[in-house]
Amino acid sequence: MKRITFIVNPHSSNGSTLRQWPIIRSKARDRLGSFNSLITAGPGDATRLVRQAALSGAEVLIGVGGDGTLNEMVNGIMSETGSLRASILLGFIPRGTGCDLAKTLPVSRDIDRALDSICNFRNRQIDLGRLTFRDHRGLASCRYFHNVVSFGLGGEVDARVNRTTKVFGGFISFICATLICILCFKKKRIRLRVDDHFDEMVTGWNIAIANGQFHGGGMWVAPGASVSDGLFQLTVVGDLNKADVFWSLPKLYNGKIYEHKKVWRLVGMRIMASSFQTVLLDMDGEQPGRLPVDIEIVPSAIRIICDEVTG
Repeated sequence: MKRITFIVNPHSSNGSTLRQWPIIRSKARDRLGSFNSLITAGPGDATRLVRQAALSGAEVLIGVGGDGTLNEMVNGIMSETGSLRASILLGFIPRGTGCDLAKTLPVSRDIDRALDSICNFRNRQIDLGRLTFRDHRGLASCRYFHNVVSFGLGGEVDARVNRTTKVFGGFISFICATLICILCFKKKRIRLRVDDHFDEMVTGWNIAIANGQFHGGGMWVAPGASVSDGLFQLTVVGDLNKADVFWSLPKLYNGKIYEHKKVWRLVGMRIMASSFQTVLLDMDGEQPGRLPVDIEIVPSAIRIICDEVTG
């Protein structure tokens, strides 16, 4: 029997997880037997609770929440030198606004199917990204991310989503915030360096550094990206006018984003970006700070439970 701990964010999914947790807990006990459960009270709690559980011998850590909760859990099991214990399995039951990594892995949003995968402990090794950036106080900060970091429009959208209601779900919350932000957003000039093969000033709307394929509640920002190939896939949305951005929005959801001549793809292991303007960050659906950033791939960093094991 593995030592299992659930980390529950009761505020996720616009607060509905608080009501659903007794049902999830009962179903989990029927399948898994005894386990520990820890409830978060606010931002940063999942990181602290995961680290506490990992150091106390937990072998499987299961998050109940969204991408923000999963991001905090990832940061709880990672240190500056790598995972606290290579044998730890990370899993989650998607209960959030976006839950975008679940689309890439995949992990079912159906509670019973997600629990079936947890019971079988099917898992795969995935890469992470390590991000050094400026927080809201202007201080240097370092975080890990599991899915996507973007800067430009993405950071503005996150800031708006996180200060408004999410009662209508991830897709509606993000598309409404995106439409509003497009109207008032001014394109940014960003110095972008990718490994030693790209180093240019870029004028545009958004740059996404993708480990997974989706972000923003289902936007297909990086078709073809893999969480286990040791590379980031970058999507640069360049110097489009506002009308063209609105006209091209469907391509952001149907996997045809690279058909636009001012949107292009890069790949790399280390990305550096800076700007003389204020450019906000999006990190796994949260808005932690701003440029400059230094982003590095951490290959095969953690093992995560999922529905299908493809690599």
